[in-house]
Amino acid sequence: MATSQKERVNVEGHELTLTNLGKIMYPETGTTKAEVLEYYAAVAPFLIPAAANRPATRKRWVHGVGTTEEPGKMFFQKNLDDSTPSWVPRVTIQHRDHSNVYPLVNNLATLTWLAQIAALEIHVPQWQVDADGTMLPPDRLVLDLDPGPGTGLPECVEVAKLARSILQDIGLDPVPVTSGSKGIHLYAGLDGTRKWEQVSAFAHELARSLEADHPDLVVSDMKKTLRNGKVLVDWSQNSGNKTTIVPYSLRGRAHPMVAAPRTWRELASPKLEHLDFTAVMKRVKEGKDPFAAVTAARSGHAPAGNDSRRSATSGNKNDDGDSPGSARASTAVGGTAVAATAVVRTAVVNPRLASYVDKRDPQKTPEPFPAVEHRESRPVQADAEPHPPGGIFVIQEHHARRFHLDFRLEHNGVLASWALPRGVPDTPAKNHLAVRTEDHPMEYAQFAGIIPKGEYGAGTVSIWDSGEFECEKWRDGKEVIATLTGKPGGGLHGTRRFALIHTGESPSQWLIHLMKDNPGHRTVLLPESAPQSNGTPSYAPILATSGTAADVSEGDWLFELKWDGFRTIVSGSGGKIRLTSRSGIDMTPTYPELSDPRFWPDHDFVADGEIVALGKNGRPSFELLQKRMNLFKPGDVERARAGVPVQLMLFDLLYDAGSRGSAAKGDSADLTSLPLGERRDRLAAFQARLPAEGSPIHISEVLKHDLDDILASAAELGLEGVMAKRADSRYQPGRRSRSWIKLKLERMQEVVVGGWRPGAGARLGTIGALLVGIPDGDKLRYAGRVGTGFKDWQLREILERLQGLDRPESPFHDIPAEDAATAHWVSPELVGEVTFGDWTGSERMRHPVWRGWRPDKSPDDVERG
Repeated sequence: MATSQKERVNVEGHELTLTNLGKIMYPETGTTKAEVLEYYAAVAPFLIPAAANRPATRKRWVHGVGTTEEPGKMFFQKNLDDSTPSWVPRVTIQHRDHSNVYPLVNNLATLTWLAQIAALEIHVPQWQVDADGTMLPPDRLVLDLDPGPGTGLPECVEVAKLARSILQDIGLDPVPVTSGSKGIHLYAGLDGTRKWEQVSAFAHELARSLEADHPDLVVSDMKKTLRNGKVLVDWSQNSGNKTTIVPYSLRGRAHPMVAAPRTWRELASPKLEHLDFTAVMKRVKEGKDPFAAVTAARSGHAPAGNDSRRSATSGNKNDDGDSPGSARASTAVGGTAVAATAVVRTAVVNPRLASYVDKRDPQKTPEPFPAVEHRESRPVQADAEPHPPGGIFVIQEHHARRFHLDFRLEHNGVLASWALPRGVPDTPAKNHLAVRTEDHPMEYAQFAGIIPKGEYGAGTVSIWDSGEFECEKWRDGKEVIATLTGKPGGGLHGTRRFALIHTGESPSQWLIHLMKDNPGHRTVLLPESAPQSNGTPSYAPILATSGTAADVSEGDWLFELKWDGFRTIVSGSGGKIRLTSRSGIDMTPTYPELSDPRFWPDHDFVADGEIVALGKNGRPSFELLQKRMNLFKPGDVERARAGVPVQLMLFDLLYDAGSRGSAAKGDSADLTSLPLGERRDRLAAFQARLPAEGSPIHISEVLKHDLDDILASAAELGLEGVMAKRADSRYQPGRRSRSWIKLKLERMQEVVVGGWRPGAGARLGTIGALLVGIPDGDKLRYAGRVGTGFKDWQLREILERLQGLDRPESPFHDIPAEDAATAHWVSPELVGEVTFGDWTGSERMRHPVWRGWRPDKSPDDVERG
């Protein structure tokens, strides 16, 4: 790979700019970013199957990993940011009280982009997602063999062999991976029929069993004090909430080591050691992939060239070279033997699938082959359904020899398919070529993976969008008109109406045309979340980015005061008002004065704003607002409401079914695609329709002053800061955007509480200090001890909230002994907010002061500011 500082490349049809190629990422070895990119390109055929369709979290070292003495700064990233290329496949995962948008490492272009942004480590769970983003049951089990003090790889190997013996007894043959850090990861492929809770419980019991049989060698408890001279069998990474570094990923250590799959023969060598990236590149160039057995277990297909896998399914041969009952046995294992190919090819009744099956060998490709019973369909006649009602569709990215999209519509029990070399057209003024290809089985609608080199259609396949379509016309071989409605966040961005037209030349030559709307088919741009059951769309709020005045020095920006409260999306439908937190929690019962229909218009709408409580000085008080949170019982709400009334400051309008301008122009009631300046005009018109007398609903004013004057006034009033928003920006539901910049006047940090120290003196029997941190992998990075800013009533309330969250061990990676003394550890589930002076050299907050809980945030939302 070239080592110039900047290079424009095309990877699988996607343009990327690779920058700083000569930057040293690993100073102790002089390894550059160009070499990192070269490594990931080399291992892509092996890493991608291990990572495909799994939401990926990343560890990034933007300025390099540093040295052993001075490690570089790393940050852990889950959500995709606004700079992510639109073609990166992604999935939105709904957690308990929030959602994150993760990338899917399904193709070389995405892997290259991750290397470009210095995401050296890629971590994934043991489960995949389907085309709808739904979490599937785990398809692999992992044991992390972590050597304690006084032990190393030899002891891990010994434990790996013991675990392998147990797993083989139940029909699982694990694959070892030297982690590139200290120990060994042991993977076993599963059939995907068990929930993660069941897999995790089994792994826990296996760890306990190993500990019981070999107490001098194995420990299953996480306590560090128990690990001297022993190997921890960490079973916890089978949790549905945990991730493990993906095989073939680099490590962010002083040397460019790799999580490298190994053979059991290698583990038996007394010279066994962790492998660096040069050794792994040599292995993959030789075609060695021990981890293929795990990915094969997921799909039920033996990897080509894996002799051990073939022998495991071939049976005992008789003198004629055939296995007794081979046809029956081969069919039972899902087509892994040659006889299964014959079964597949002779069982196809639907003639539409004959070409598909003839071009593929189920032994060599992970593509789906329909179960036999699915193929017993009646013969199909041309134009049997002149006006079919519709069905499902899928559009897949296919990074083959030439990049293209595969456009597939359900028809007569199969997926009618077209290849689109230039993608779907985005304007009615320009048609694109559509090449009719063989029909595919219905199961293909869920397929994403890698078709091996040398096979038909070799390359990476991922789902670009999927959903349902309505069909207006279907004339086989001539014309199709259909309206497709995709998934939120999918490539179609909502509903689109297409015509597929045969050109009259060869049977394969078609055109695809994006049609203009007609009265029966209105194009709707979907928000990032699903419509509500009452028909009004629901939106996840756009998220702002912290910045400075320098970030908004150029361009047209609108400035507002930053309201110190709780973010809410307000929706009205059929005269009913609903308040939703940024994490999707229904806050309507907690703030009945804000959901009173008297203060809102009758038509449907969705608005964005902030709930605030005003102190006696008329300024927002986050402390006062704490007294209104988490109240749902009517009696509790009314008592709190009497002492702490709240106001709602609206600053954006996302949906307005009552806009006369929209009705006159025929525009959609959805306003998110409009520039902010125009949305603010619509918000002003919306305000004019609101009852004013006695209303707690207000509009956040756009300030027409110089930014320096606005900041000075905000500081004088004791406010939190100023919001800067680009006047031309569109609303991006659920995305963190640099079009909205937070300009804070004091340093604030969201933190996760991981423990507390009991108080003394006047605080005897309550909290002395909270021990807080920032999420860093599966634990917290210690950020300091918060002992000031508490009111007496808060101390009692905090202690009550922490009850029931006790845990025996520290949730922090490291914490000074003096801070850990007398500490009570709690599960890291609660988020709070503090102000502080600055960060110390040891990454601790200087003089942190407690501000209050953030029930609208989850630990996954917390990042260092």
